[in-house]
Amino acid sequence: MCWTLALLAAAAVLALVGVPLAIRGPGEVTLPTSQAVAPGPDGAPPTIKVMTLNLAHGRAEGFHQTFQKRTTIESHLDRAAEVIRREGPDIVALQEADGPSVWSGNFNHVEHLALAAGYSHHFRGEHVRGLGLSYGTALLSRWPARDAVSFTFPANPPTPSKGFVVARFTWPGRAEFEFDVVSVHLDFARESVRLRQIDTLAGELAKRARPRVVLGDFNNDWSDPAGPVRTLADRLGLQVYRAEAEDLGTYPSSGRRLDWILLSPPLEFVEYRALPDAVSDHRGVVAVLRIESR
Repeated sequence: MCWTLALLAAAAVLALVGVPLAIRGPGEVTLPTSQAVAPGPDGAPPTIKVMTLNLAHGRAEGFHQTFQKRTTIESHLDRAAEVIRREGPDIVALQEADGPSVWSGNFNHVEHLALAAGYSHHFRGEHVRGLGLSYGTALLSRWPARDAVSFTFPANPPTPSKGFVVARFTWPGRAEFEFDVVSVHLDFARESVRLRQIDTLAGELAKRARPRVVLGDFNNDWSDPAGPVRTLADRLGLQVYRAEAEDLGTYPSSGRRLDWILLSPPLEFVEYRALPDAVSDHRGVVAVLRIESR
C-alpha cells in the first residue's frame, strides 16, 4: 500500500511538471503491411475501419496495475490484441498506453500490442514521464503515420498530465486524399480542466488543414450542452454518431458513454459499435468510415 501511495504521489508531482510539445518519428516493427481496401460493389467508395481503446495501463478490470505481475499484464494485452485482430481495424487509437513503467511490468505496452496484433506501425506519445513512469496516448496502424506529433496539455495538478497524438494518413487507393487521426485522453476529475484541454486540442488541430478523425477517452458524455464532446464537435464541425444513444455506453461501472469517435466532412460513418469485451475498465469502440460520394 505504501508503494502504491508513493506511485500516486509521483504521478501528482509529474502533473506539476508536465511534458512539453514533442515531435517524434513513429515506431515500426517488421511485419507485412496489409493490402489497400478494395472498392465496394457498383464502384462504391472504399471503407476503412478505426478503433479506440483505453488500455488501463494493462490492468484490464483489475484494481490497480501495481498489484499485477508482468506476466498477468502481458496476458491482458494479449487478450486486447485478440479483440483487435478479430475486429481488424486499420488504425487503432490507444489511451493509458504505457512505456516501461515500474507499476506495469517495465516494458513497452504499445510495442507489445503492435507485435501481438500484427501492426506494422506504431507511435506513442508520453504525457507522463519520470520517476519510473511513462504513459500517454498512441496509434497503431497498417499504413505509415506521417507528421506524427505528441502534445501534452498544460499541467493541472493534482491529476496527472493528459494529452493527444495526431498523425497524417493517406486514404487507401486515393493518393490525393489525406486525413489526420487523433488519439486523445482528457482529465478524469474536473469538467473545467477538460474544457481547457478541448480548447487547446481544437486550437492545435485547426492548424492542420485536412479532414480528421478524433478518437479517445473524453471522460464525458453528451448530456452537458456545454461539455467537452459537444464543444469540440461544434468548434471543428465534427460529426457524431447517434449522440444520445443509450446502447453505446463504454464505461460499464457507470453505463456512461465516455469514449468517442468523431469525424469531419467529407468523411462519414458506415458502421459504429461499442464492443462487449472486458479487456479494460473501458470498452472499445469501432467505426467503419468512407468518403462521402458526391
